[in-house]
Amino acid sequence: MSKIAADLANATESEFPLVGALPDGSRSTVRIGDVALGDERFVVIAGPCAVENREQIELTARWVHEHGGSILRGGAYKPRTSPYSFQGLGAEGVELLRRASMKAGIPFVTEVLSPADVDELSPRVDAFQVGTRNMHNFALLDALGRQSKPVMLKRGFGATLREWILAAEYIARGGNDQIVLCERGIRAFGEETRFVLDIAGALWVREHTRLPVIVDPSHATGVPSLVSPLCRAALAAGLDGAMVELHPDPTTALSDADQALRFEEFEALMDGLAPIATAVGRRL
Repeated sequence: MSKIAADLANATESEFPLVGALPDGSRSTVRIGDVALGDERFVVIAGPCAVENREQIELTARWVHEHGGSILRGGAYKPRTSPYSFQGLGAEGVELLRRASMKAGIPFVTEVLSPADVDELSPRVDAFQVGTRNMHNFALLDALGRQSKPVMLKRGFGATLREWILAAEYIARGGNDQIVLCERGIRAFGEETRFVLDIAGALWVREHTRLPVIVDPSHATGVPSLVSPLCRAALAAGLDGAMVELHPDPTTALSDADQALRFEEFEALMDGLAPIATAVGRRL
């Protein structure tokens, strides 16, 4: 009997039988390439919202790796609010990501939109991302559960914490327990920030599951100057990592230009995290 099947067989009254907190307090470690999430390391994931061309993604991948980031991110298939916005390069973008990550010596994560694409992309990516709009795409979650690549599951911007965890249960039910949860901001009343980064909610989820939990302050705020302070807060609070948007020249970005960090801002972010990591007994 597999571990997933055994957990399910032994679960009686548990609300989250496959991803919930374990009685002994032990936690899952998820590996994206050679990078482990869920241990003493605070993992920083960075890259552009969308892959635009070879020069852009290779330059960014090299910068991320050389300045302390652990994983490259980049969108090839982009679900945009407007159908007239840039939708990504598709399969070409995935190939550019793969080549950039190999040249820089850093693994990568990219978003998948359709269950039909999962099997084709699985051998070509290091990890899948499920975006906020697809958190309740149960057909996609089921498809991701039937393969073995790690999955980063973003919280839907209108989802409760329990709905978010239960979406992870859909993936784990298929046999794939390599799941990272990403808090990326939820809808609120004001317009000063794009969304509200729910650090309290992320900590609650980390307390009630065995899974690594990270934050995405770029999407949560839409304000580059708030990204570094929120990364520092996540590290100090005990979360497992942060994902930020980074672009060589945000003024020319084809997607989410307003929220991307410049290279020098990313360098400052990593410099600011280092003493906090030391103070709380973590490493970058």
